[in-house]
Amino acid sequence: MFDVIIVGGGPAGLSAALALGRSRRKVLLCDKGQPRNAASKGLHGFLTRDGIDPMEFLQLGREDLRNYPSVEFLHCEVVAAEGGESQFIVRTDAGGMYQGRILLLASGIVDELPPLAGIERFYGRTVHHCPYCDGWEHRDQPLAVFGEGRDAVELAVKMRNWSREIVLCPSETTPLCPEERELLEIAGIRVKEGTIHRLEGESHDLSGISFQDGSRIACAALFIVPAQRQRSELAFSLGCKITPNGQIDCNEMQETSVKGVYAVGNAARGLQLVIIATDEGTKAAFAIDEALQKDELDALREQRRHSGFA
Repeated sequence: MFDVIIVGGGPAGLSAALALGRSRRKVLLCDKGQPRNAASKGLHGFLTRDGIDPMEFLQLGREDLRNYPSVEFLHCEVVAAEGGESQFIVRTDAGGMYQGRILLLASGIVDELPPLAGIERFYGRTVHHCPYCDGWEHRDQPLAVFGEGRDAVELAVKMRNWSREIVLCPSETTPLCPEERELLEIAGIRVKEGTIHRLEGESHDLSGISFQDGSRIACAALFIVPAQRQRSELAFSLGCKITPNGQIDCNEMQETSVKGVYAVGNAARGLQLVIIATDEGTKAAFAIDEALQKDELDALREQRRHSGFA
Protein backbone atom coordinates (compact mmCIF):
# COMPACT_ATOMS: atom_id res chain seq x y z
CA MET A 1 0.00 0.00 0.00
CA PHE A 2 1.50 3.30 -1.13
CA ASP A 3 0.60 6.58 0.51
CA VAL A 4 0.36 8.24 -2.91
CA ILE A 5 0.31 6.97 -6.48
CA ILE A 6 1.30 9.66 -8.99
CA VAL A 7 0.23 9.16 -12.59
CA GLY A 8 2.62 11.11 -14.79
CA GLY A 9 6.29 11.99 -14.33
CA GLY A 10 6.45 15.42 -15.93
CA PRO A 11 7.39 18.59 -14.02
CA ALA A 12 4.18 18.55 -11.92
CA GLY A 13 4.44 14.88 -10.98
CA LEU A 14 8.17 15.10 -10.23
CA SER A 15 7.68 18.18 -8.08
CA ALA A 16 4.93 16.47 -6.09
CA ALA A 17 7.06 13.33 -5.66
CA LEU A 18 9.97 15.41 -4.38
CA ALA A 19 7.89 17.19 -1.73
CA LEU A 20 6.22 13.93 -0.68
CA GLY A 21 9.54 12.11 -0.55
CA ARG A 22 10.92 14.79 1.73
CA SER A 23 7.83 14.23 3.89
CA ARG A 24 8.81 10.54 4.10
CA ARG A 25 5.72 9.40 2.27
CA LYS A 26 5.73 6.14 0.35
CA VAL A 27 5.19 7.17 -3.26
CA LEU A 28 4.82 5.30 -6.53
CA LEU A 29 5.51 7.49 -9.57
CA CYS A 30 4.27 5.99 -12.85
CA ASP A 31 5.43 7.46 -16.15
CA LYS A 32 5.72 6.15 -19.69
CA GLY A 33 8.23 8.78 -20.84
CA GLN A 34 6.13 10.64 -23.41
CA PRO A 35 6.31 14.32 -22.38
CA ARG A 36 4.25 16.90 -24.20
CA ASN A 37 7.29 19.06 -24.99
CA ALA A 38 9.51 16.24 -26.28
CA ALA A 39 9.74 17.90 -29.71
CA SER A 40 10.89 21.22 -28.26
CA LYS A 41 14.53 22.29 -28.52
CA GLY A 42 14.43 24.16 -25.22
CA LEU A 43 12.32 24.76 -22.14
CA HIS A 44 11.95 28.47 -21.41
CA GLY A 45 10.79 30.73 -18.62
CA PHE A 46 12.02 28.52 -15.77
CA LEU A 47 14.35 30.41 -13.44
CA THR A 48 17.92 28.97 -13.48
CA ARG A 49 16.96 26.52 -16.25
CA ASP A 50 15.95 28.85 -19.10
CA GLY A 51 16.63 27.11 -22.42
CA ILE A 52 17.40 23.67 -21.00
CA ASP A 53 16.59 20.62 -23.11
CA PRO A 54 13.20 19.30 -21.84
CA MET A 55 14.45 15.73 -21.58
CA GLU A 56 17.51 16.83 -19.60
CA PHE A 57 15.21 18.76 -17.25
CA LEU A 58 13.18 15.62 -16.54
CA GLN A 59 16.32 13.54 -16.06
CA LEU A 60 17.61 16.03 -13.49
CA GLY A 61 14.28 15.79 -11.69
CA ARG A 62 14.42 12.01 -11.57
CA GLU A 63 17.98 12.16 -10.25
CA ASP A 64 16.82 14.42 -7.41
CA LEU A 65 14.31 11.75 -6.38
CA ARG A 66 17.05 9.15 -5.93
CA ASN A 67 17.89 10.79 -2.62
CA TYR A 68 14.52 9.69 -1.20
CA PRO A 69 14.19 5.91 -0.81
CA SER A 70 10.45 6.09 -0.14
CA VAL A 71 9.84 7.24 -3.73
CA GLU A 72 9.66 4.45 -6.31
CA PHE A 73 9.72 5.14 -10.06
CA LEU A 74 7.94 2.76 -12.44
CA HIS A 75 8.26 3.05 -16.23
CA CYS A 76 4.68 2.25 -17.22
CA GLU A 77 1.34 3.66 -18.24
CA VAL A 78 -1.56 3.50 -15.81
CA VAL A 79 -4.48 2.25 -17.89
CA ALA A 80 -7.17 1.88 -15.22
CA ALA A 81 -7.98 3.12 -11.74
CA GLU A 82 -10.79 2.46 -9.32
CA GLY A 83 -11.72 3.06 -5.71
CA GLY A 84 -12.31 6.10 -3.55
CA GLU A 85 -11.84 7.69 -0.15
CA SER A 86 -8.56 6.22 1.16
CA GLN A 87 -7.99 3.24 -1.12
CA PHE A 88 -7.37 3.26 -4.86
CA ILE A 89 -6.24 0.46 -7.13
CA VAL A 90 -4.41 1.19 -10.38
CA ARG A 91 -3.50 -1.18 -13.19
CA THR A 92 -0.65 -0.68 -15.63
CA ASP A 93 -0.07 -1.62 -19.25
CA ALA A 94 2.42 -4.24 -18.04
CA GLY A 95 -0.27 -6.00 -16.02
CA GLY A 96 0.81 -4.67 -12.64
CA MET A 97 -1.68 -3.75 -9.92
CA TYR A 98 -0.89 -1.29 -7.12
CA GLN A 99 -2.79 0.20 -4.19
CA GLY A 100 -2.58 3.73 -2.85
CA ARG A 101 -4.35 5.88 -0.30
CA ILE A 102 -4.26 8.97 -2.53
CA LEU A 103 -4.21 9.27 -6.31
CA LEU A 104 -2.52 12.25 -7.99
CA LEU A 105 -3.18 12.77 -11.69
CA ALA A 106 -0.31 14.55 -13.42
CA SER A 107 -0.85 12.90 -16.78
CA GLY A 108 -0.93 16.04 -18.90
CA ILE A 109 -2.56 16.76 -22.22
CA VAL A 110 -1.97 16.02 -25.89
CA ASP A 111 -1.81 18.76 -28.53
CA GLU A 112 -3.59 17.71 -31.70
CA LEU A 113 -1.74 19.41 -34.53
CA PRO A 114 -3.78 20.85 -37.40
CA PRO A 115 -3.62 18.86 -40.64
CA LEU A 116 -1.04 21.04 -42.38
CA ALA A 117 1.36 19.18 -44.67
CA GLY A 118 4.89 19.26 -43.26
CA ILE A 119 3.98 20.45 -39.77
CA GLU A 120 5.55 17.50 -37.92
CA ARG A 121 9.00 18.37 -39.26
CA PHE A 122 8.87 21.90 -37.88
CA TYR A 123 6.87 21.40 -34.68
CA GLY A 124 8.83 22.33 -31.56
CA ARG A 125 11.51 24.19 -33.55
CA THR A 126 9.79 26.78 -35.74
CA VAL A 127 6.13 25.83 -35.22
CA HIS A 128 4.87 26.54 -31.70
CA HIS A 129 1.68 27.09 -29.74
CA CYS A 130 2.88 29.28 -26.84
CA PRO A 131 4.43 32.70 -27.51
CA TYR A 132 5.53 33.04 -23.88
CA CYS A 133 7.54 29.85 -24.26
CA ASP A 134 8.99 30.42 -27.73
CA GLY A 135 8.23 33.94 -28.93
CA TRP A 136 11.56 35.41 -27.79
CA GLU A 137 13.54 33.09 -30.08
CA HIS A 138 11.67 34.53 -33.09
CA ARG A 139 11.58 38.19 -32.06
CA ASP A 140 11.49 40.76 -34.86
CA GLN A 141 11.06 38.05 -37.49
CA PRO A 142 8.13 37.64 -39.89
CA LEU A 143 5.61 35.42 -38.09
CA ALA A 144 2.42 33.63 -39.11
CA VAL A 145 -0.50 32.49 -36.98
CA PHE A 146 -2.92 29.70 -37.85
CA GLY A 147 -6.05 28.75 -36.00
CA GLU A 148 -9.78 28.87 -35.76
CA GLY A 149 -12.08 31.69 -34.69
CA ARG A 150 -11.54 34.13 -31.88
CA ASP A 151 -8.68 32.14 -30.35
CA ALA A 152 -6.58 32.60 -33.49
CA VAL A 153 -7.36 36.32 -33.63
CA GLU A 154 -6.37 36.80 -30.00
CA LEU A 155 -3.14 34.87 -30.49
CA ALA A 156 -2.25 36.98 -33.53
CA VAL A 157 -2.83 40.21 -31.59
CA LYS A 158 -0.79 38.87 -28.67
CA MET A 159 2.14 38.15 -30.98
CA ARG A 160 2.71 41.91 -31.39
CA ASN A 161 4.94 41.70 -28.30
CA TRP A 162 7.52 39.81 -30.36
CA SER A 163 7.10 41.10 -33.90
CA ARG A 164 5.22 43.74 -35.84
CA GLU A 165 5.34 41.67 -39.03
CA ILE A 166 2.48 39.24 -38.44
CA VAL A 167 0.06 37.56 -40.79
CA LEU A 168 -2.98 35.58 -39.69
CA CYS A 169 -3.99 32.57 -41.77
CA PRO A 170 -7.46 31.80 -40.41
CA SER A 171 -8.96 28.35 -40.63
CA GLU A 172 -11.59 28.17 -43.33
CA THR A 173 -14.02 26.41 -41.00
CA THR A 174 -14.78 29.62 -39.08
CA PRO A 175 -14.84 32.85 -41.12
CA LEU A 176 -13.73 36.06 -39.44
CA CYS A 177 -16.52 38.35 -38.29
CA PRO A 178 -16.45 42.13 -38.93
CA GLU A 179 -15.41 42.91 -35.34
CA GLU A 180 -12.46 40.54 -35.58
CA ARG A 181 -11.34 42.01 -38.88
CA GLU A 182 -11.50 45.49 -37.37
CA LEU A 183 -9.39 44.40 -34.40
CA LEU A 184 -6.78 42.89 -36.70
CA GLU A 185 -6.69 46.05 -38.81
CA ILE A 186 -6.20 48.23 -35.71
CA ALA A 187 -3.38 45.93 -34.54
CA GLY A 188 -1.70 46.10 -37.93
CA ILE A 189 -2.03 42.38 -38.60
CA ARG A 190 -2.39 41.21 -42.18
CA VAL A 191 -4.88 38.47 -43.04
CA LYS A 192 -4.11 35.82 -45.67
CA GLU A 193 -7.13 33.65 -46.36
CA GLY A 194 -7.24 30.48 -48.40
CA THR A 195 -6.43 26.80 -48.20
CA ILE A 196 -2.89 26.05 -47.08
CA HIS A 197 -1.04 23.64 -49.36
CA ARG A 198 2.01 22.96 -47.21
CA LEU A 199 4.65 24.37 -44.87
CA GLU A 200 8.04 24.90 -46.50
CA GLY A 201 11.61 25.12 -45.29
CA GLU A 202 14.93 23.34 -44.84
CA SER A 203 15.45 20.83 -42.04
CA HIS A 204 13.53 22.18 -39.00
CA ASP A 205 13.63 25.81 -40.18
CA LEU A 206 10.35 27.10 -41.56
CA SER A 207 10.69 29.60 -44.38
CA GLY A 208 7.16 30.02 -45.67
CA ILE A 209 3.62 28.80 -46.26
CA SER A 210 2.31 27.93 -49.71
CA PHE A 211 -1.38 28.00 -50.62
CA GLN A 212 -3.39 25.93 -53.05
CA ASP A 213 -4.01 28.97 -55.26
CA GLY A 214 -0.26 29.19 -55.90
CA SER A 215 0.42 32.11 -53.55
CA ARG A 216 3.03 32.04 -50.80
CA ILE A 217 3.92 34.01 -47.69
CA ALA A 218 7.36 34.13 -46.08
CA CYS A 219 7.65 33.51 -42.34
CA ALA A 220 10.35 32.41 -39.94
CA ALA A 221 7.93 30.75 -37.50
CA LEU A 222 4.30 29.70 -37.23
CA PHE A 223 2.23 29.86 -34.06
CA ILE A 224 -0.86 27.67 -33.94
CA VAL A 225 -3.93 27.15 -31.78
CA PRO A 226 -4.07 23.36 -31.45
CA ALA A 227 -6.98 21.33 -30.19
CA GLN A 228 -6.16 19.61 -26.91
CA ARG A 229 -7.33 16.50 -25.09
CA GLN A 230 -6.53 14.73 -21.85
CA ARG A 231 -3.66 12.28 -22.29
CA SER A 232 -5.30 9.88 -19.84
CA GLU A 233 -8.94 8.81 -19.46
CA LEU A 234 -8.53 8.16 -15.72
CA ALA A 235 -10.24 11.38 -14.59
CA PHE A 236 -13.31 10.46 -16.63
CA SER A 237 -13.45 6.86 -15.43
CA LEU A 238 -13.09 7.96 -11.79
CA GLY A 239 -15.96 10.42 -12.17
CA CYS A 240 -13.97 13.64 -11.70
CA LYS A 241 -15.74 16.83 -12.71
CA ILE A 242 -14.44 18.22 -16.00
CA THR A 243 -14.56 21.91 -16.96
CA PRO A 244 -16.17 23.09 -20.23
CA ASN A 245 -12.62 23.49 -21.61
CA GLY A 246 -11.89 19.81 -21.01
CA GLN A 247 -9.65 20.27 -17.97
CA ILE A 248 -9.94 18.45 -14.65
CA ASP A 249 -11.79 20.70 -12.23
CA CYS A 250 -9.88 21.27 -8.97
CA ASN A 251 -10.15 23.41 -5.87
CA GLU A 252 -7.41 25.78 -4.72
CA MET A 253 -5.42 22.87 -3.25
CA GLN A 254 -5.67 20.77 -6.44
CA GLU A 255 -8.24 18.28 -5.12
CA THR A 256 -10.82 17.12 -7.64
CA SER A 257 -14.51 16.52 -7.07
CA VAL A 258 -13.65 12.92 -6.09
CA LYS A 259 -12.30 12.68 -2.55
CA GLY A 260 -8.74 11.45 -2.49
CA VAL A 261 -8.05 12.29 -6.14
CA TYR A 262 -5.88 15.32 -6.94
CA ALA A 263 -4.82 16.74 -10.30
CA VAL A 264 -1.96 19.04 -11.29
CA GLY A 265 -0.24 20.48 -14.32
CA ASN A 266 -1.59 20.89 -17.83
CA ALA A 267 -4.39 18.39 -17.23
CA ALA A 268 -5.93 20.75 -14.69
CA ARG A 269 -5.05 24.31 -15.72
CA GLY A 270 -5.41 26.67 -18.65
CA LEU A 271 -2.07 28.43 -18.07
CA GLN A 272 0.28 25.72 -19.29
CA LEU A 273 3.80 26.62 -18.19
CA VAL A 274 6.38 24.27 -16.67
CA ILE A 275 7.16 26.59 -13.79
CA ILE A 276 3.47 26.73 -12.86
CA ALA A 277 3.14 22.96 -13.12
CA THR A 278 5.97 22.48 -10.63
CA ASP A 279 4.30 24.94 -8.27
CA GLU A 280 1.03 23.01 -8.45
CA GLY A 281 2.83 19.74 -7.81
CA THR A 282 4.36 21.09 -4.60
CA LYS A 283 1.09 22.65 -3.49
CA ALA A 284 -0.80 19.41 -4.05
CA ALA A 285 1.87 17.47 -2.16
CA PHE A 286 1.44 19.65 0.92
CA ALA A 287 -2.34 19.26 0.79
CA ILE A 288 -2.02 15.50 0.33
CA ASP A 289 0.34 15.13 3.27
CA GLU A 290 -2.05 17.11 5.49
CA ALA A 291 -4.96 14.93 4.39
CA LEU A 292 -2.96 11.77 5.13
CA GLN A 293 -1.98 13.09 8.55
CA LYS A 294 -5.61 13.82 9.34
CA ASP A 295 -6.65 10.31 8.33
CA GLU A 296 -3.89 8.81 10.45
CA LEU A 297 -4.85 10.85 13.52
CA ASP A 298 -8.53 9.96 13.02
CA ALA A 299 -7.58 6.29 12.88
CA LEU A 300 -5.55 6.58 16.09
CA ARG A 301 -8.40 8.39 17.78
CA GLU A 302 -10.82 5.64 16.73
CA GLN A 303 -8.39 2.97 17.91
CA ARG A 304 -8.04 4.70 21.24
CA ARG A 305 -11.83 4.90 21.60
CA HIS A 306 -12.27 1.17 20.93
CA SER A 307 -9.49 0.43 23.42
CA GLY A 308 -11.65 1.87 26.18
CA PHE A 309 -9.92 5.21 26.64
CA ALA A 310 -12.10 8.26 27.08
